[in-house]
Amino acid sequence: MTATGADREAAGSTTRGYWWWERRRSVALDVGLALVSALECGLEGVEFARNTGIPVPVGVVFGLLAGSVLLVRRRWPIAVVLVTIAMTPAEMGFLMALVGLYTLAASEVPRRITVVLAGMALVGTFIVTWVRLRQSVAEQADFGPGDWYVPLMSVFMAVGLTAPSVLFGLYIGARRRLMESLRERADSLERELSLLADRAEERAEWARTEERTRIAREMHDVVAHRVSLMVVHAAALQAVAPKDPAKAVRNAALVGDMGRQALTELREMLGVLRTGDALTAPAAAGAGAVPLASVRRAAVAAAATAASEDGPRLHELEALVAQSRQAGMTVELSVDGEARPYPPEVEQTAFRVVQEALTNVHKHAAGAKTWVRLAHRDAEVAMQVENGPSDSAAADAGLPSGGNGLVGMRERVLGLGGVFVSGPTDAGGFRVSAVLPATHPGLSGA
Repeated sequence: MTATGADREAAGSTTRGYWWWERRRSVALDVGLALVSALECGLEGVEFARNTGIPVPVGVVFGLLAGSVLLVRRRWPIAVVLVTIAMTPAEMGFLMALVGLYTLAASEVPRRITVVLAGMALVGTFIVTWVRLRQSVAEQADFGPGDWYVPLMSVFMAVGLTAPSVLFGLYIGARRRLMESLRERADSLERELSLLADRAEERAEWARTEERTRIAREMHDVVAHRVSLMVVHAAALQAVAPKDPAKAVRNAALVGDMGRQALTELREMLGVLRTGDALTAPAAAGAGAVPLASVRRAAVAAAATAASEDGPRLHELEALVAQSRQAGMTVELSVDGEARPYPPEVEQTAFRVVQEALTNVHKHAAGAKTWVRLAHRDAEVAMQVENGPSDSAAADAGLPSGGNGLVGMRERVLGLGGVFVSGPTDAGGFRVSAVLPATHPGLSGA
């Protein structure tokens, strides 16, 4: 695993402590270069003292001090180059000139300053070389080169002492900046990948939660209505068995039919879930290059599609209302508009809303008169289930309630872009209303 920028910065900070140097080897290198440069300038100071007439010790000390300036090349590269240019007439500090120009070109100093100082060093070297060569040619009478010799050799010397150092320094500086840019991009990419991984984990957790919620909602819709009716019929069977054995037999038969229907729906739902698992395992085993997450998403989508295609439809509302009537509930069903097919998700959601509303009536308002209204409109389908006040003696059938019925209905309707409203009526009953769009961008067309 690569270190991030913060880790590298923290590691770099631990190596600091030598003024402007970051590493010990940098200190050793600069100290060594400064010693060699001071020694060179000290030796050249002897010749400088003889040419200028100053005492030799003064020339040597001057050379040692000037050459040791190379020690601060990383901190003040401009100062080092300026000292080098100033020492050019004395023909001292060739090593300092080479290293100083290289350091200046490789540093973060603006390019225009680098060009100006390099140009000054080039001109200074050219002038000194020109003067020295002319003096040498004049002193040697038997050596008579052409007029081209002095300027050409001066250009060669000036370019040879300045251009290589500057060009190499520019290359090293550009390479250093490129590496730093690549490290920053790598750190940025690592942070982005970490952020994407966190977001992917959040999305995966959200998807798992949504899938668990969907399965729980489907199980609730399948079981609650059938079992509620079974409990109502069982209570009626217990009440009428001693008085009307024939009616008790009919109620017992209804309880058996509803139990078988509940088992059938549960079996179908579990079959859909097993189908999703079966799709996941062979695909993951047979296609090793296919990501498991993609296979699972495809399996979940297939399971959801299968569940919606095998789910109930609006034309089954008559049978649903008939079952409630057989349980002793007074239910009126009215349908407005011309019936037409809708996407499976819309029909299944509409059916489940009516089913859950009737289940709640069985649970909490047994014996209350109920009205089921279905309206087919141009771009939507609306449904409403309203019950009146129940008899005080039969106000509650004693069925357990988890409080998830209305929440599940709302989630279903809002998930399709519809509107859901529920609440008590002024007459003392309860009303559940929902409106679903006939088509939706996320749904398959009818």
